[in-house]
Amino acid sequence: MTENRTMEELLQAPTEGYGEAIGIPKINADHFEIKTNLLQLVQANPYHGFERENPHTHINNFKRITSTLKFKDVPNDVIKLMMFLYSLEGNARVWYDKEPPNSILTWEDLVNKFVNQFFPSSKTTYLKNEISRFTQRFEETFREAWERFKEMLRACPHHRFTELAQIDTFYNGLNDNDQDSLNAVAGENLLSKTTREALQIIENKSKVRYSRNKSNVCRMNTTSRENVSKSDDRIDKLADKISTLVDIFAKKLLLLLR
Repeated sequence: MTENRTMEELLQAPTEGYGEAIGIPKINADHFEIKTNLLQLVQANPYHGFERENPHTHINNFKRITSTLKFKDVPNDVIKLMMFLYSLEGNARVWYDKEPPNSILTWEDLVNKFVNQFFPSSKTTYLKNEISRFTQRFEETFREAWERFKEMLRACPHHRFTELAQIDTFYNGLNDNDQDSLNAVAGENLLSKTTREALQIIENKSKVRYSRNKSNVCRMNTTSRENVSKSDDRIDKLADKISTLVDIFAKKLLLLLR
């Protein structure tokens, strides 16, 4: 076949291989169409592939949006496959464009390829090690430590730490005062509780401590405002006295000049 083509034709760029990586299954629904405003909703929260971004978070947010879309005779997974491309920008879009045509045929295929690309095993190992080495920071409150620990778990949803391992890691990472306080709330020993009970105790303690901190902050702010108000009054009175003295001195000076 190539023998009948000129060298100029042979050197031209090929026009094959421009198919989409995502293969959309056949849809049997009549008059099915995804409106522009729905695509814009997905585009409003794009994934770029930045180091600080979490592909698991993007997938969850994307699923929340698409789960609200209901079309007769159209499976939700098909809708997700059709719309996912519009949620990608930057390096994430470059990754998608490099995938071979029709290499992604199901939603599971897409999630696996996407997560493995932007959340490699090395990152999983790093985050799991960070969780294992959790330590309460200097001057970090109990609530702040607990919220930070939960955020570390959320950042690596496939961490595979059991509830027992989570509680044990968090407890041993606390300072002595917060460990003692937690045991006191639990009735001398947190280990005497079930994992569910222990988690509830930790949650309750973090909320109580937060409320108390908020009250203290409010009282401090109120006291500060009162102190500032008193200081302003003293300054005003002092200014009045100085003004009076200046007037007296000016009058005496005028008398002397006469």
